[in-house]
Amino acid sequence: MSKRSDRQRTDSDKGNDDLRSQVQFCTETGQIWLHEHRMLLVHAEAQGTLRKELIETLGIDRARGLLTRMGYTAGVRDAELIRIRNPSASDMEVFMTGPKLHTLEGKVKVTPIKVEFARGAGTFYGEFLWEDSWEAQWHRRNYGIQAEAICWSQIGYACGYTSAFMGRPILYKETECLGKGDNSCHIIGKPIEEWEDASEYERFFNRESIAEQLIDLQTQVVQLRSAIGLKEKLPSDVLGDAPAFRAAYELLKQAGNSQITVLLLGETGVGKEVFARSLHAMGLRRDKSFVAINCAAIPHDLVESELFGVEKGAYTGALASRPGRFERASGGTLFLDEIGDLPLAAQAKLLRVLQEGEIERLGDEKVRKVDVRLVVATNVDLKLLVKDGKFRSDLYYRLNAYQINIPPLRERKEDISPLAKSFLEKYSAIHGKKLRGFTDKAKRALLSYLWPGNIRELKNMIDRGVLLAPPGGRIEVNHMFSSCANDHTLEFGLDSNGSLDINHWQAGNELCEAVFNGVMTLSQVEAMLVETAVDKARGNLSAAARLLGLTRPQLAYRLGRLQENDPEKSDVPPASDPSTNAER
Repeated sequence: MSKRSDRQRTDSDKGNDDLRSQVQFCTETGQIWLHEHRMLLVHAEAQGTLRKELIETLGIDRARGLLTRMGYTAGVRDAELIRIRNPSASDMEVFMTGPKLHTLEGKVKVTPIKVEFARGAGTFYGEFLWEDSWEAQWHRRNYGIQAEAICWSQIGYACGYTSAFMGRPILYKETECLGKGDNSCHIIGKPIEEWEDASEYERFFNRESIAEQLIDLQTQVVQLRSAIGLKEKLPSDVLGDAPAFRAAYELLKQAGNSQITVLLLGETGVGKEVFARSLHAMGLRRDKSFVAINCAAIPHDLVESELFGVEKGAYTGALASRPGRFERASGGTLFLDEIGDLPLAAQAKLLRVLQEGEIERLGDEKVRKVDVRLVVATNVDLKLLVKDGKFRSDLYYRLNAYQINIPPLRERKEDISPLAKSFLEKYSAIHGKKLRGFTDKAKRALLSYLWPGNIRELKNMIDRGVLLAPPGGRIEVNHMFSSCANDHTLEFGLDSNGSLDINHWQAGNELCEAVFNGVMTLSQVEAMLVETAVDKARGNLSAAARLLGLTRPQLAYRLGRLQENDPEKSDVPPASDPSTNAER
């Protein structure tokens, strides 16, 4: 008997250790994670103050309903997390992780008394002892002994967790409660239809109509404010609310009804073709053809025939006459992507088309009139190509009549979440898979990643995530990113005693060793950080200072000090140190 008890304690300890190992603290961002779900440490008194305000503002019944639903949501999320992380565990092992997790979260000590269930048959019966319930202790201290049980959010948690686990509604009731003057709290859970008075409790799980009305009114206010502000709704295939993106789109809109040649600039994947199609759709040529061609994807010896057409027999293999892209786009819009890769010979012919409005097919002397709205795009600096003799200056000045810079995704942080949600809906429909969104950690990864491939990379990554995520689940970090190498935040967990385990600190070890071994000096490390921050901020000292956690004068002082040591390091003049003497 003793050996069995020891073995049970050992299994329980292992289970607790497994749970504790899922708790991660990030010192750099101040975030706490339970696997991929973001958690919070909340002061009990602050939570109690919120509870008191809810009671005094909404009344006892509405406050109870709101807190019950909050607990229910937390229970459902924990059940989802446990089911994903323990695919090989037995049903009983999976279920009993919930009470352990409830205890770990600091709400109440949970001890199972009797648990019997069969998921296939849908039967369930559970009895649990709750000791040291924070909720009951706080309510009793502030309102005295009550006639009814008052562990509202904890009952909600138990109902949410068990209902999600069983796949059917399970209702718990407190038969004893510390808040009623009992020595501890005792709960019993059964399928909701097995309780005769279930209807009296169901109302606490349903949102109040007054809340719906308030939300509707709030939505109407927001819509009215938007209407007053005359904020234009973007087309369905254009999504963005970042100021830089809105400014670029405003420039595009102003060019919509004109015939001016538009030059779209931006990194690969920012959506230049989407902008070009939007320009065509908003212009006078919207009912005519939109023809796109990527100049970098066509062999140089075929560019002219693709653009301007070819006559039969013009060259070996030209077995039939065919029109080029200019003729096909006549009356509409022609979009030339990667214009910087156009060969010089084709550039000369393109310039003539723009000046004269006419083309000659390869191998033909007949002149054909074309009426085309031209939109071009590139991700390289055409001025540098002109300087290097790879792009005609006269063509550059002709194309650069109206320039629009499309910002990269890393400068549109506020647009990442709505874009990701849009792509999630799109690819969920394509793959026939219903998903519940992204985990908290996946959302954080999406926002912290720099997106060198911009929207195209985001789209492909969400497509991958939808494909790999389990049906009915959420997209996790590893579903989108092949590794988490992009996440350099320092994280550590809880040891077996529930203490912070700071021995897992790995970040910066190589840099420290380089300093300790004499490979680099501390001054060199500081110089490297300062220069990298300035480069990353593209020379904006205020932005670079924010990256380093400094003020702009403090950064200017450090740059000045670097210049004194090496004049080539910085063009910022030395500044007096604005910081404290201790910093000197």
